[in-house]
Amino acid sequence: MSAPDDRSAGGRGGLNRPRQDNGAIPTIAEAAKAIAARQLSPVELTEACLARVERLDGRLHAFIRLEEAGARAAARAAEARIMQDGPRGPLDGIPFAHKDIYCTAGIPTTGHSRVLQDHVPREDATTVRKLAEAGVVMLGKLATHEFAFGGPSFDLPWPPARNPWNPDHFTAGSSSGTGAAVAAGMILGGTGSDTGGSIRGPAALCGIAGIKPTYGLCSRAGVLPLAQSLDHTGPMAWTVEDCAILLQAMAGYDAADPASASRPVPDFRAELGQGVKGLRIGVVRHFHEVDHPVSPATLAGIEGAAAFFKAEGAEVRDVTLPGLAEYNACGWLILLAEAYSVHEQWMRRDPGLYGELLRDRLAMGGLLSAADLLAAQKRRRALIAATVAATADVDILLTAAQPGEAARIEEVPKWAFLEKPNFTIPFNVTGWPGLTLCTGFGEGGLPVAMQLIGKPFAEPTLFRAGHAYEAAHGWRATRPAMVA
Repeated sequence: MSAPDDRSAGGRGGLNRPRQDNGAIPTIAEAAKAIAARQLSPVELTEACLARVERLDGRLHAFIRLEEAGARAAARAAEARIMQDGPRGPLDGIPFAHKDIYCTAGIPTTGHSRVLQDHVPREDATTVRKLAEAGVVMLGKLATHEFAFGGPSFDLPWPPARNPWNPDHFTAGSSSGTGAAVAAGMILGGTGSDTGGSIRGPAALCGIAGIKPTYGLCSRAGVLPLAQSLDHTGPMAWTVEDCAILLQAMAGYDAADPASASRPVPDFRAELGQGVKGLRIGVVRHFHEVDHPVSPATLAGIEGAAAFFKAEGAEVRDVTLPGLAEYNACGWLILLAEAYSVHEQWMRRDPGLYGELLRDRLAMGGLLSAADLLAAQKRRRALIAATVAATADVDILLTAAQPGEAARIEEVPKWAFLEKPNFTIPFNVTGWPGLTLCTGFGEGGLPVAMQLIGKPFAEPTLFRAGHAYEAAHGWRATRPAMVA
């Protein structure tokens, strides 16, 4: 199948770009059309993905567990179903995999940890079940940071995932295996979770798209918790449109999740193709220029995106929010306290089962007091109110998703999340939806990205803006060189 249209040699950002184009791996949207037209077999598509896993995953370690027999059986069943009745929808027959914190009935769910190495759930997570009902072909379980927080760690039963653009470099986390597997074309989409940026970080460093939905939009029932007042589930894929397709299957009220929002699920692709004319976009310039200055390529990508939106008819202006460090101090304190409460019994019983990195981070949470947590919760309410007030006359916010290109994996500091404020946790604090997508390539041919933030439950508008940018640039035509 043909690759997406590249309207300029390097997109509209003027950034460095690897000279390797690969059109052999379809997007979900492309594959769905071909499958529906009976031009593409789910069996052939699954075999192509399994072949890439066999060829590439020995270096990338994106998979903890590969379910080849189950995947082939599911692909054959999808093909027979489609031949008889047509596809259930755009996900029928699509190769997919789950982050290994999503419970899968009869298949181990470990959290990438020795603590749960032998844990086999009896039931699927709600989102796993919904995606299976949509027809995805589940290839296996994907690497994560230990319990979605401790990584990259090298003292666990499985190695950390590595970045397909350069395996010596970091994927970000904690949805590390999903980011690597999607970028390498081993799957067309996968699940992630996001408590402080764990969908948006790997999406940025692995050069793919990822959406952290509004808090409560997607069920977390059956997903191993980290910090329940900050935890989100959501999809990761090669394009913005593919994320919208996946979110359509994942979203919806679930009584098993006490935070689930009881509201109708919109059509997440309804606004695709409408362009950005009339949208009001606020650039949170102080986040990425003052509070935590980003790399030149990252800044060029953000500036190029802002210029594109303005040229296409959006109203673009600067917006000032509370300082990035304020959101980070509040968010990380809540995360550490809540994460420790999840793991306290295991930590007291046998802390040696954990990897060093997660064990030390959780121990920090054990030093916090009830007064500390209450102060952070009070500050959280104030930050949400300030964010609402500052964005009253904009529809979307634009800032960085990561400070720059991926670091070498062995050089990631143990306490990186405390050394400098990150760009993603502010919107776990508020619970607002955040979309990360590629804006080009920087030093060493590594991807750079931007983050678009929407108002609560305004995902269709967020996808509208992200899709408009993506369709006008050529970044989706390029895969990592090792995939060729």
